[in-house]
Amino acid sequence: MSIQSLPAGKTSRTSQTILSQPKFSRCVGRFIARDQLARDVACLLDFEDAVSSWNCRSLHLRHGFDTYSPDFVAERQYDVLVIDVIGQRRPPQWVSEAVTSQGFTYRTMSRGDIDPIRLRNCKDLLQCSGGEVSLGDRVRLLSVLDQHYSLTLAESLSVFQESKPILGLANMVVGRFIEIDLDTALIGPETVVRRYRG
Repeated sequence: MSIQSLPAGKTSRTSQTILSQPKFSRCVGRFIARDQLARDVACLLDFEDAVSSWNCRSLHLRHGFDTYSPDFVAERQYDVLVIDVIGQRRPPQWVSEAVTSQGFTYRTMSRGDIDPIRLRNCKDLLQCSGGEVSLGDRVRLLSVLDQHYSLTLAESLSVFQESKPILGLANMVVGRFIEIDLDTALIGPETVVRRYRG
């Protein structure tokens, strides 16, 4: 089952819900998060190689008279991953069984599951992305990477002639044309840039 075929959830504004329009590239439908921790998990989902698309609170589960919508539904190549973010609230105990009975994989995430360096890098890239990279700049950078295998971020920026360099680079990472290490250190001039291999 594709996440696009899951029923759309109600997205009315409540005092506990955060609505916004981040520049997520793999979010299907409207972005809605219960709290900052859920927003942070969404940032990570956009850069998770195994995830092709994801959406927010689209799966509606029932258990007797109780109803519940987990935070995220993420489509991967071989399964659908349902994620609940555990911050100030915990999902009902019956949710895990209800999700797996539908053939989906269930996972909970808490603040301790998030690498702060990766999160900061993902947030920085999403903040800098948006718009289009010119065809010329995209072809130039990919051609140089084909010749040299890798460049530093500083070297990569010098390739851009038509697009704003940081914007262009961020868009190409978000668009999975190129990849950088998001886990070792904060993005800087010496960060290695390679062609995306998945």
